[in-house]
Amino acid sequence: MSIAQALRDAAARLDKVSGTPRLDAELLLAHALGLGRNALLLRQQDLSVPDGFAALLDRRLGGEPIAYITGVRDFWTISLRVTPDVLIPRPDTETLIEAAIEHFKDRSPERILDLGTGSGALLLAALDQWPRASGIGVDLSSKALAVAQDNAERLGLARRASFRLGDWAEGMTGPFDLILANPPYIASEEELTGDVLHEPASALFAGTDGLDDYRRIAPMIAGLLTDGGVAAIEIGHDQRESVSALLRAERLGVAVRKDMAGLDRCLIATRPSQS
Repeated sequence: MSIAQALRDAAARLDKVSGTPRLDAELLLAHALGLGRNALLLRQQDLSVPDGFAALLDRRLGGEPIAYITGVRDFWTISLRVTPDVLIPRPDTETLIEAAIEHFKDRSPERILDLGTGSGALLLAALDQWPRASGIGVDLSSKALAVAQDNAERLGLARRASFRLGDWAEGMTGPFDLILANPPYIASEEELTGDVLHEPASALFAGTDGLDDYRRIAPMIAGLLTDGGVAAIEIGHDQRESVSALLRAERLGVAVRKDMAGLDRCLIATRPSQS
């Protein structure tokens, strides 16, 4: 079977389980061949379908996320290793990096804190963006921290990134110029579908109203930000008012940034400058 036919057949089968069946097929076949997707598309006339492709396709048909099958996910300007021990980085979360860039403009944050770092996506993307910055990633999962540390080493960022086992910012000493956080925000009774069914529950659920972790994080952020510093915090699309109220109660200024779909996605919390 030719590469072109294999991709057509795989995409047709994946159409029942994926919103991006053709892309999924290309990524799986490229992974089976040990190539990047662009190389697959450019060289398909010279390639043969490897035996391992069928097994990868079956895994995706069973609902397993592409990122866990290939073990790789691109985020911002970096490529990350991901495992089922970490949340899969998503394009919507890049909104936090965009908000930070807009805040700092032509200057750089010096110290960065990433709460609930997971794969290290936010911290490492920020360090790649600002070569003079250093940062700390905190997570309650030792397995997630191992993934983050490996990503830092592979990206050549280990000298500027450190990772700590911790419960949010408990015991953390500031101040920090930039705080990044993508906490769990799904209500515990909410029914999930798709890729999230395979992701760690500890990174998804946050009590009956989805706000448990924001209640803990808000006062921590207020005490760790520098004057004029900023925290970029991911929220669920319907949580703008509820989370903003928690941050304002800590005397933080709050603004919102929308994601690519036009949904509220990032709250930008600032500590007013004392100068």
